[in-house]
Amino acid sequence: MSFTVVKDKGVTVITVAADEKSMLPPLCQIMKSLCYSPMCCSVKKGLMQTSVAVALGTIQIMVGLFNILLGPGRTSLHPDDFAYLGAAYWLGGMFILAGIMSILAGQFPSRCLVISSVVINIIGSLITIAGVVLYAIDIFDVMDASMCDWERYKSREDDDNCTSVMHFFQRTVVAMDITMIILTVLQLCVSINMTLLGIKGVCTLRKGKGGRADEADQPLLKEVLMTSPGA
Repeated sequence: MSFTVVKDKGVTVITVAADEKSMLPPLCQIMKSLCYSPMCCSVKKGLMQTSVAVALGTIQIMVGLFNILLGPGRTSLHPDDFAYLGAAYWLGGMFILAGIMSILAGQFPSRCLVISSVVINIIGSLITIAGVVLYAIDIFDVMDASMCDWERYKSREDDDNCTSVMHFFQRTVVAMDITMIILTVLQLCVSINMTLLGIKGVCTLRKGKGGRADEADQPLLKEVLMTSPGA
């Protein structure tokens, strides 16, 4: 599939020649061609602060691992609670994905990777807010839960043993939830910072103040013919 880009006086016109042999719809063919084009995939030095992006991505991955590792120890108290939904696992997976994208955008700062990282971190920020709410709800659920069947216990000793175990369980889970709320808020701050960092890099590149692009990416001609590898 080939497409022609014509730039003149701030106006860009794209003419697409669809590949009739491809089973993909035209929109998907356009996205594929754009993703494989030098304009999108070429690495631009200075587009992202590499050390900052790698540090933020590492924090995101660590928070995600904490979420996943603390998931197996939870017990579901009622349907639709934190453990029943498996929230620890999909929260952790999302955090790890955001961290990987942040590191890739820092190490290989191409336009596609930076924009993808921004989108993933925006989605991750929304999911992080949901995670804070779910952890807070879980604290109230655990504190209000009654885990001892008082009618089954015939002796005072059994009653005291069950109460001690219940209180220990509640304190442990509440401590875990408070710790994860703190880490999840940290994740939210990191995702917001990474989003702003990526948006700043893309905006700076558009204004011509960013890192120097490769020669293949510089629009020196008014009309440029770009053909994807699958043409």
